[in-house]
Amino acid sequence: MEPKKQSRKNSSYETERLILRPMSLDDKEFIFELYNRPKFIQYIGDRNIKTIADAENYIRDRFLPQFEKLGFGNYLVVTKEENKKIGGVGIFEREGLDVMDIGFSLLEEFEDKGYAYEAALKVKSIGMDEFGMKKISAITSKDNFSSQKLIEKLGLQFKKYVRIPNDEEELMYYELG
Repeated sequence: MEPKKQSRKNSSYETERLILRPMSLDDKEFIFELYNRPKFIQYIGDRNIKTIADAENYIRDRFLPQFEKLGFGNYLVVTKEENKKIGGVGIFEREGLDVMDIGFSLLEEFEDKGYAYEAALKVKSIGMDEFGMKKISAITSKDNFSSQKLIEKLGLQFKKYVRIPNDEEELMYYELG
C-alpha cells in the first residue's frame, strides 16, 4: 500500500535543535564523507562511494527517485545553531522489507548528544502523521547496540532476524504498529 501523499511533499522540517531537509545533489561532498567513515561502513555497509561523482550519482539514483515517487526519503540533518551538516535520517523503501524503514547515521563527533533520536523521532512522525503510515520498521546489525537502543527508544520492538537482498549479514528487524 502506497502512503498517502500530503501537501508537505519534499518539505523541510525543524526540531528544537535541527533542520531536516531533503538530500540534494549539493550534499555530494557530505555524503562522500559520511558514507566513507569506518563506523558507517562497519554498521551500515560499504556503498562503494569512492569519489564525489559516485556520491552525486548515489543521491541522484537512490535518494531523489524515492522523494519523487513517495514525497519522503533521506533527509540531511543540519544543526540550527551552527548550520552544520551532521548526518542523514530518513524513511526508506527497502528491497526485502514490506514495511517502510527508518534509517539514521551521524558523523561520530555528533553522536551521544541526542541528535539522532531527535531527528529519527521527527522522521517517524513525518511518516505516520503526515503520510499515514500504520507501520514503520528499522533494521540494525546485532553488534550496533547504540542503534538498537535508539530504535527501542522510538517505540519499535524487536520482531525477528532478517536478511535483505545482496547482504549476507543477518540483521535485527524492529517494527512499530
